[in-house]
Amino acid sequence: FTMKTSTSFSSQRALVSSLSIALLALSMGCSPQPTDTPAQPVASATMGSELDDTVVTTSVKAALLAEESIKSMDIKIETNKGVVQLSGFVNDNKQIDRAVAVAQAVAGVKGVQSRMVLKDGASTVGSNLDDTVITSRVKAALLADKDTKSTDIGVETRKGEVMLSGFVATNSQITLAQKLAAKQEGVKAVRNELSVKK
Repeated sequence: FTMKTSTSFSSQRALVSSLSIALLALSMGCSPQPTDTPAQPVASATMGSELDDTVVTTSVKAALLAEESIKSMDIKIETNKGVVQLSGFVNDNKQIDRAVAVAQAVAGVKGVQSRMVLKDGASTVGSNLDDTVITSRVKAALLADKDTKSTDIGVETRKGEVMLSGFVATNSQITLAQKLAAKQEGVKAVRNELSVKK
């Protein structure tokens, strides 16, 4: 009987040892290894910076909307790696200065590029309608072209003058976007305020 017990006890100890070794091996297999491919951290960092830029853009829009002296609906906001680009047509230089100051005060903003332009006189309902049509044509042309990322390009029109703004990948995209915009019916001039992403 004693022999059986000690044999049984030895078997149990061997089993526990085997299980401990197996669990240790499993836990080591589940833990992240330094040899993992770096693609995941790079992708998540990129996603993080894009998310941060979206948060910054939203925060700047909210700040401009809360500012009574600025018509934020007339100002387009784009952000790339914390650098905010403000573009569009505004009434006076005070609006430009105030918009830049408000944007600079927002958390997460690393710099502000002002691409805002003064409106030259009041527009009529007819010219507003024409400008909307021109903007739609330019956006459609950019969307139809496989070499331009139209979602990254802001288009605004004032009395036939088209403003292109935002951040794109290359200088050739800037040149191409300008050519496409200039070709559209009703476009009198193109103001190219696009910047290359850094």
